Formats: sequence, C-alpha cells, structure tokens
Amino acid sequence: MSTAHPTGPATEAAEPPLPRIVRAMAVVERVGNALPHPFWLFWILSAILALTSAVLAALGVSVVSPSDGETVTVRSLLSGDGLAMALSTMIDNFASFPPLGTILVVIMGVAVAERSGFLAALMRVSVSRVPAAWVVFAVAFAGTVAHVASAAAYIILVPLGGLAFRAVGRSPILGIVVAYTAIASGYDASPVPTPNDAIFAGITTAAAQIIDPDIYVSPLSNWFFNIASSVVLAAVITVVTRFVLSRRPDLDPDPDAELDDIAALSLGPRERSGLRRAGLALLLALAALLAVALPAGSPLRGEGGAIAESPLLDGIAVVVAFMFGLVGIVYGWTAGTVSRPAEVPRLMVEGIKQMAPVLVLFFAIAQFLAYFEWSHLGDVLAVRAAEALQTSGVPIVLVFLLILVLLTLVNVMVTSGSAMWSIAAPVLVPMLMLLAVPPETTQALFRIADSGSTAITPMSPYFVMALGFLQRYRKSAGIGTLASYTLPLAVAMTVVWTLLFLAWWALGIPLGPGAPVR
Repeated sequence: MSTAHPTGPATEAAEPPLPRIVRAMAVVERVGNALPHPFWLFWILSAILALTSAVLAALGVSVVSPSDGETVTVRSLLSGDGLAMALSTMIDNFASFPPLGTILVVIMGVAVAERSGFLAALMRVSVSRVPAAWVVFAVAFAGTVAHVASAAAYIILVPLGGLAFRAVGRSPILGIVVAYTAIASGYDASPVPTPNDAIFAGITTAAAQIIDPDIYVSPLSNWFFNIASSVVLAAVITVVTRFVLSRRPDLDPDPDAELDDIAALSLGPRERSGLRRAGLALLLALAALLAVALPAGSPLRGEGGAIAESPLLDGIAVVVAFMFGLVGIVYGWTAGTVSRPAEVPRLMVEGIKQMAPVLVLFFAIAQFLAYFEWSHLGDVLAVRAAEALQTSGVPIVLVFLLILVLLTLVNVMVTSGSAMWSIAAPVLVPMLMLLAVPPETTQALFRIADSGSTAITPMSPYFVMALGFLQRYRKSAGIGTLASYTLPLAVAMTVVWTLLFLAWWALGIPLGPGAPVR
C-alpha cells in the first residue's frame, strides 16, 4: 500500500510572520506619510483655528486673566477685524518671528565652522583617539556635541562611528547604531549651544508672552541642564550597549561588505595644526570676553551688575556666532580650506541657503502663532486647563509625565522639533506658567520628548540615511532591523532623562543662567 504525499500549495513552508517591531514601524510609516508637509500642516491648523475661534466668539467664551484681572474674550478670525489683521500683519508676523533673526545670525557662524572642515575634523579626532574601553562613551558623547552641525552631524558622525568601532576590533554595525541613536535620541542635549537652542527659545518666548508680554527666554535657558543631560545620556548608551546590544548574535558584517578605510579617521598635519590653533583662538576669545564681563561695572552686565538680565545674555546669539566663525576661520586658514577673506561670506551664504526650507516653514509658523495670540484662544485654553488641573489636585509631576508621554507619541509622527514645539508651546507654556512653572522648565521637558523617540521612527529622514549606512555592512537590513537596534537605547535614554529632569526639578537647580527650574 502506497502512502500518499500531499502536493500543491499546502506543502510549501509557511513564511514566518513579520516581527512586531517591523509591523509597528510599517504602520507608523504609512500613517506618517499621509500627513501633509509641515508648511501645509500649519495652514490647515490656521484654518481649524479660525473656525474654532468663530464658534467660541459666537458663544462669548471668556476668562479672567490671572496676570492683570482683565476679562479676555475669544475673538473670531473670520470677522472683519480678524481678516484685516491676517492680511495687514502677515509680513510683520514673519519679520518679527522671535527665532528668525537669532537663527540666521547663529547659522552664519556655524556655517563657517562646518564648511571650513573644523566640525568634521573635531568629530574625527574625538572618536579616533580613545582607548577601546571608552569608544562607546566617546562616540555617544560626540553624538550629543555634534548637534552644532545640525543635519551634517548625521552625515559626518554616523559613518565615523562604524569606523571607530572597527578600528578597536568591535562591530561597525554597533558603531553606526550608537552614533545614530546618540544624535537622534539625544538631539536636544548638546553641551554646546546649537541653532536649535535659538529656535526653541524664540518659540518659547512667543508662547510665554501670552501671559507676560515682557518675558524673554534666552537660548542658554537650558544650558546647565543640557550639559548634565549630554553626559548622562552618553553613560546610558554605554551601559545599554555593553549589557544589551553587545550580546546580540547578529553584529558581524556581511562577508562581502565593502569596508571603508580606517585611515579616514586620521588627520593630516595641517588639520591637526588647524585644530590646535582654533582651540587656542577660542580660549583667547573666551578669556577676553570674561575679562570684559566679570567686573561689576561692566557694560555687558545688567542693572545692579546682573548677569541673568544683561546685554551679554541678550546678545548671546551674536557671541555664539562669533565663536563658531572665529574657530572656523582660524582652522580653515591653517588647514588650507579658507585661503581668502572673501571666502568667509561665501561660506555664510551657503549656510543660509541650507536654512531655506526652515525659513519657508517659519513663515507659516509665524502666521499660526500670530493668529493664535490675536484670537486669545491660547489665553482661554491655558487658563481653563490650569484651573482644571488646580481643582483636580493632580500633582505637577504627574502633569509633567502626561505631557511627556503625549509629546513623545506626537514626535513619532511629527519629527520636526520646531514644528511640534510651535504647535504645543502656545498651550503648554502659558498653562504651566499659570501653575507656577517657568517657561524654561516646560521647554526642558519638551526637549526630552522631542529627542527620545526620534531614533526609532522611520518618519525621520535621517532614519533612512542611517539605514543606508547600516546596509553598507549588512545588505539585508531593513527598517525593522535598525529600529530593533535603536529601541532599547531610545527607551532607556528617555526613561533616565525623565528621571534626571524630575530630580533637577525636586532639587531646584537652575536650568541655565537666570533660568530657575521652579
């Protein structure tokens, strides 16, 4: 008697189901791709705002302002006054948008440092001259510092991370993951002032002026917190890499992978000399600044010799731009990348060109924020939400955690920090100010949410870029592969960073110069 053998499709081995992380990332990508460009998103939000203001104005919704006791009533953007305001102030809204001038000034200095090759050389030397035992921490910390180069940080440091790990006998795949996650999920923790600091401070200032028209938030308002955060996050990455990622069995590159030359980490004599001279020039400039600013009667100090509210901090964007420009010029002149004074403004122009997409987005954001302020909708939402929280007795720490979770989830879809903060700040900053939380503290909380989930979302263009670098070593790597590597790091960084914030709040440590945490 013969035994029948099953034939046909039933005999084919069933394909294994996709891992959950892969399916989740695919859903995120589809939903995120359905969102409009941030430029159009803000015009859509403006239209929603106009309709909402018209309805609330018709209902006569109002609140009593805690700042001056005056009654504030919602104004309709669809009224004659609203339409006249929208048309007549459009240019002024853009020209007076708080981050605009600051970011343009800062980026001119940063552009000289970046395009002269100074920042790239600094990153290379920071990851190439460390013992094998410290390579993870060095690459991770370099990732937090690299934010001064904005998007160039990904292009320069991510492949260097793979080279640095391979140079000490460790997996280049791990080096790429560490470098990318340090930049993405620690993006707002730079110990060095960055263009993002100027953008966030400007948006926070605009939102805080809903409650206090005279308030000003400095680009250095979170500086102390950022310095501590960069060290803590680098340590978290080191620990998780050592005890979690290093134990994965899939860290070896493909046998036929095209490996970059490790010699790319080394610097030539002129580059090394350029870094030394640039460092000396920076020290001399800082010493000169301190010599002028330290005396009690210094013109850079404020009333009564104050530093917190002073011309020095008011002009800190100019100081930061000058320092970056100085090291870029000195390095470029020494290394041969800048040979004539006429090349310096050319480098600045290139930096401004790189900012063009951001400037276009700023135009839409500026209108949205101006409409939001004019309609008084921000006042109403802030006061009503603050009253609800006060009467409910919810601890402020729990409010912090709820805001953090909400913004973290939004960040998965809206990966532009300036766009997300422009949407959230006009509500969260005034609301928490009415609960005695300074705007600088709300901004520090936002930094955690804006960074933590960035390393795992395929909506970030730099996620795709990092995946490309990863595929140099493993051709079969996909979205789920990279996300599975970065997920443990991103979660650990977000949790520990949150605990650091809560400890900072509990201890009452200032977040930056003249910026109390509570």
